[in-house]
Amino acid sequence: MTTTLFTDGWTFHRAGDETGEPVRLPHDAMIAEPRSADAATGNHGGYFPGGVYRYAKTWQVPADAAGRRYRVCFEGVYGDTVVTVDGVEVAACNSGYRAFEAPLGDLAPGHQVRIEVSVDNSKTPNSRWYTGSGIYRQVWLDEVGRRSFARDGVRFTTRSIAPEGVVDVALAVEGSDSGDIASIELADASGEVVASVELAVLDGTAAGELRIPSPQTWSAEHPHLYRARVRLLDASGSLLDERRVRLGLRTLDVDPRHGLRINGEQVLLRGACVHHDNGLLGAVTLPAAEYRRARILKENGYNAIRSSHNPLSRPFLDACDELGLYVMDELTDVWFNHKTKHDGADRFEEVWRDDARAMVAEDRNRPSVIMYSIGNEIGETATERGVKTAGEIDAFLRELDATRPTTLATNLLVSMMASRGSSPFESETYTAEPGTAKPEKKSSTAANAMTAKLGRIMELASRLPAADKASRDAFAQVRIAGYNYAYGRYAGDRKKYPERVIVGSESMPGDLPAIWKRVEAVPGVIGDFMWTGWDYLGEAGIGTWSYGQAAGGINKPFPALLAGTGAIDITGLPGAPTLLARAVWGRLEAPAIAVRPMQHAGERANKTPWRSSDAVQSWSWRGHAGKAEIEVYSADDEVELLLNGRSLGRRAAGARVGFVARFTATYEPGELVAVGYRGKRERGRSSLRSADAAALRLRSEQTGLAGPDDLAYVWVELADGAGIVDVSAEDRITVQVDGPAELAGFGNAAPITEDGYTGRVARTHDGRALAILRGTGEAGTVTLTARSERHGVDVLQFDAASTALPEVPTAPPAASVRS
Repeated sequence: MTTTLFTDGWTFHRAGDETGEPVRLPHDAMIAEPRSADAATGNHGGYFPGGVYRYAKTWQVPADAAGRRYRVCFEGVYGDTVVTVDGVEVAACNSGYRAFEAPLGDLAPGHQVRIEVSVDNSKTPNSRWYTGSGIYRQVWLDEVGRRSFARDGVRFTTRSIAPEGVVDVALAVEGSDSGDIASIELADASGEVVASVELAVLDGTAAGELRIPSPQTWSAEHPHLYRARVRLLDASGSLLDERRVRLGLRTLDVDPRHGLRINGEQVLLRGACVHHDNGLLGAVTLPAAEYRRARILKENGYNAIRSSHNPLSRPFLDACDELGLYVMDELTDVWFNHKTKHDGADRFEEVWRDDARAMVAEDRNRPSVIMYSIGNEIGETATERGVKTAGEIDAFLRELDATRPTTLATNLLVSMMASRGSSPFESETYTAEPGTAKPEKKSSTAANAMTAKLGRIMELASRLPAADKASRDAFAQVRIAGYNYAYGRYAGDRKKYPERVIVGSESMPGDLPAIWKRVEAVPGVIGDFMWTGWDYLGEAGIGTWSYGQAAGGINKPFPALLAGTGAIDITGLPGAPTLLARAVWGRLEAPAIAVRPMQHAGERANKTPWRSSDAVQSWSWRGHAGKAEIEVYSADDEVELLLNGRSLGRRAAGARVGFVARFTATYEPGELVAVGYRGKRERGRSSLRSADAAALRLRSEQTGLAGPDDLAYVWVELADGAGIVDVSAEDRITVQVDGPAELAGFGNAAPITEDGYTGRVARTHDGRALAILRGTGEAGTVTLTARSERHGVDVLQFDAASTALPEVPTAPPAASVRS
């Protein structure tokens, strides 16, 4: 079998457009649509409209195609999808996060076929976040022989790691003949074969084991990967099919006494919830973008990802395997009760088994995936029908994959309301039809105050006996109980239910000091996932602070675009919630300084509980005067703050003050230094400096582009000669790309903006914008020119390479790789 990317040569058509425009997949049709206050997605989808789209491609069957079969594998298409070949329907999918395949059938060599993919995402809102539209994940073409491994036909399971590694192998073969042999070789990072076995194929299956002497195990700290080469041979030894799979050896144990153990060692999950969009790229899923997100999260102290609220993409899982991140992969946000007007509740019973099969098929060979979540905030689990459904999904997943535990991410307030016949989602404003303007939301001090206390309200409500009653039966159906915003129950519930294992599946970032104290102290609590590690499009304004008389609350009016909850913003810049998390986890080498935005000094902040602080890591506030509110994050006993060499005093730090020491000072340019002390000894220091005169400067995270799907992230900054960004500077930037690359996205991290991400012009936010360049697959020099209105011009050049697919390309879910 041969698998190749099938992403070039497509045309994209909006409804009524027969001409179309050329696109390279993956492609998000929604991100380029005009936003408006009356868009039907509303606050949920960032005020983007839905739409009806069509993708088309003409493909010529190879001249040597006799005896071969072909199929197109889609990793994900958002919208109700129908695939036709020469006008005949060959596949359909109504689940936006499920991988599926379209068989092309037996085709005559040299024949030209017309492949069309129709996508209907016009009924919105159908989700509580930005979804994107169209073929937003990668597409592959499989060439398959008459005898080949089944799509999910290569399975590895680590049985033990000591005194030697033992891996069970199970293979499924389609069209097998008597005498066929399966040959498996396992190689380490150097390419040396460390284990091998040959297995006879009988009645389409083969089973056996690999024994690895002195195995190197996989964990988040040491993510060692082996490479398995699996070949199907006929009786004469001729190659019929081949798969290559990356494999990590690790054991997984969960019990109420020891919690979670990986390779026999106890692990606490320092988790981040993430949605699927890629910020400026919209929903477009490319390996370079997913790898970057995973890398930045890992660099900032996280060791675990919760996919919210759908299965992770294949490239993100690849990155988690390679970098070392544990994964809670989640099935869905919706069962049979609606959360938005057009979501998948009406077809949940129809699709959940296929969705679960696809999720497990992608995850089963991955060391990073350690548990499956069967749903998020499913209020109906407080009912008899919901409890029964939880048991059915758990049993189905265990039948598919008995090696990983299941969990259920439960908001106990939601469950308690559901047990009484109500739902918080009933009040959501998703009933407006397109063209019907929503009334402008006014600021209300009382409403803003209530919003600020919402996290505390949920946490207190979760402690009520009624909350326990509404959740206990559903929790009994899964191996790990997932608590959303309910850390106050941990100690009591562990005593009441001594066999229960608990994970904090969703939490407010500002509650982490209190949460982590319980995670470390209460046996059987295995970690916490904050909402969210990375910011996302849609659910606009839930974590965005506003000021003065601006609209508050958690559902911000247009032009709100981003959730604003991310500890890391959509461009990849860590914020104050990241500093708090690193301090709590003991992962700050020195005190870290952040300053509340001085352009809002003296204004009332309309806070939301999904953001613990609006402070930024900058001491550049040109043009602003007055009192600066300074936050120093540290696990030390005390911190001292110095401004231009003058001490502003010492403050208590560490756990006793929630890991944040607070100072105020009259702003003056210069240097701000924080010094941390343990006892009387200095442990570390850090500083912020104000920027000198700023100019437009380009700074690339990459030195070049490695191929057609590689991305270069280029920071467009208003910075001085030392690279210090002036966050108070604002400008309008125009960029031009010349050479073998295209502008894939350009914008900033402003949560409330009317600007888009698909044009050549963008404003700066806090002194920055970000340009994302995608290689075309040709070799040459790429030139990025940026021109500002007030800060000059800068030019950046780098090389782009025409790079073939790697030796072991990342392949479509559970399908083949290049042989």
